[in-house]
Amino acid sequence: MTNKENYNNLTAFFNDEYQSLKGYVQSKVHDSTERDAEDIVQDVALRIFSRSDDLSPITNIAGFVYNSVRNKIIDVMRTKKESVHESEGLETQWAEFAELFYGKADNSYPEELMHALKNAIKRLRSSYQDIIIAVDFEGYSYREIAEQTGISPGTLMSRRHRALSLLSEYLETEKNKSIKN
Repeated sequence: MTNKENYNNLTAFFNDEYQSLKGYVQSKVHDSTERDAEDIVQDVALRIFSRSDDLSPITNIAGFVYNSVRNKIIDVMRTKKESVHESEGLETQWAEFAELFYGKADNSYPEELMHALKNAIKRLRSSYQDIIIAVDFEGYSYREIAEQTGISPGTLMSRRHRALSLLSEYLETEKNKSIKN
């Protein structure tokens, strides 16, 4: 079996079994920033395909791929981050984060703004919540998160951008509701 055959067999396997692989990952972990099933499968595929020329002939493609996925799941589970709990220090961070959407909080209801922002973040899917908390509250860089989770910095930036867009839409809707009342 040649390297080209490895590549072709891997391609065929991922095309046929992608949904099954995703289901396997979902059965083992719950989605969050570092545990999104699709991201895990794609990361494993990327790593395998980037090394497909270096691999010796693979006789059991399914076993090889499922073992790689299982190993990635184990790696992800080992790097589980601590969750953020509210404290007095976080209130300042909430205010600073709110300024991203409203500028300096010069209105007379900054608590309402922070409350709306907290509710908006809670409404986001967990992978979006996690990236907002990690970057904007815990101060992690994209590179640090990528190293811990194995998720590419580009994917992380994209998630944060989408999360900020969704937060902005939600807060604008809430702002318009309060103006009408």
